[in-house]
Amino acid sequence: MSGSAGAPLSATAIRGQLDRAGVRFVAALPDITTSEHVLKPMLADPSLRVIQVCKEDEGISICAGLYAGGERSVLMMQHTGLLDSINCLRAVGVEGENPVCMLVGLLRNEPGVPPSRSPRYGLRIVQPILGAMGVEHELLEFAGDEERIGPAIARAYERRRPVVLLIGGEPL
Repeated sequence: MSGSAGAPLSATAIRGQLDRAGVRFVAALPDITTSEHVLKPMLADPSLRVIQVCKEDEGISICAGLYAGGERSVLMMQHTGLLDSINCLRAVGVEGENPVCMLVGLLRNEPGVPPSRSPRYGLRIVQPILGAMGVEHELLEFAGDEERIGPAIARAYERRRPVVLLIGGEPL
């Protein structure tokens, strides 16, 4: 277990890390894990532009386009959408060398249980697939884990590579 003894992630800390990383755009397809405390406040914030998308792969392309235009962005989605958009991530993010940064909610993840040990097949395969693709990814579950967001985004832009930040529990 990482972070602060099982305390939940902080939505405010997540937002602070995005601000420090220079993120001004969020492409989002709402998910149960992050919508209430992370996405909804972003929608009300005039300093941040939220682009609601219909499909996750559309968000990958939008983030790549924003990068081409000199902007920093993140894509928020659920892990099921990540699995649905793997080919686009491969083509646009990995082979196209675009720093697509994603905050991915792990629906029905059990905090403290590694996704690789989940009884849910869809959760078990996320990290191995990202590993096979060479996509940097981090599991964020508990208070304090948010501190890894800004540095991960910075590395993605430095290396021109995607990064996936897996949100393992509902931020409060």
